[in-house]
Amino acid sequence: MELDDVTGAIIDASIRIHRDPGPRLLESLYEALLARDLRQRGLHVDRQRLIQVSYDGIDIEDAFRADLLVNECVIVEVKSVDRLAPVHARQLLTYLRLTDLRVGLLLNFGEGRMKDGIRRIVNDHIPSASSPLRVNHPR
Repeated sequence: MELDDVTGAIIDASIRIHRDPGPRLLESLYEALLARDLRQRGLHVDRQRLIQVSYDGIDIEDAFRADLLVNECVIVEVKSVDRLAPVHARQLLTYLRLTDLRVGLLLNFGEGRMKDGIRRIVNDHIPSASSPLRVNHPR
């Protein structure tokens, strides 16, 4: 499945889920519903995936958790807030850089209309071979 197909399926599922139970419920509920819907569509979904980071010879097993990792290529961060803050996009971009993934979706189920709560974050960063920060790619 192509990257655009994966992100398209995630966006389609999030709009459907937002419409049915409605906005402003718990993030954990939206995360579970979205994971279930995506699995039913045949996608591989990991919830609360631990990401390991290595720095200066030290392995940090649980550096962060991705809400959803879909098909090993898209990180999805689920929010249910009145308004996204700039820190939310920066957090997702950091996750993308650490995992060397290209695309993430920031989904805010707190918006009145789901289309207003979708942000696609793209990592254009090309890591340096000499960087002391290393991430063990998701398995």
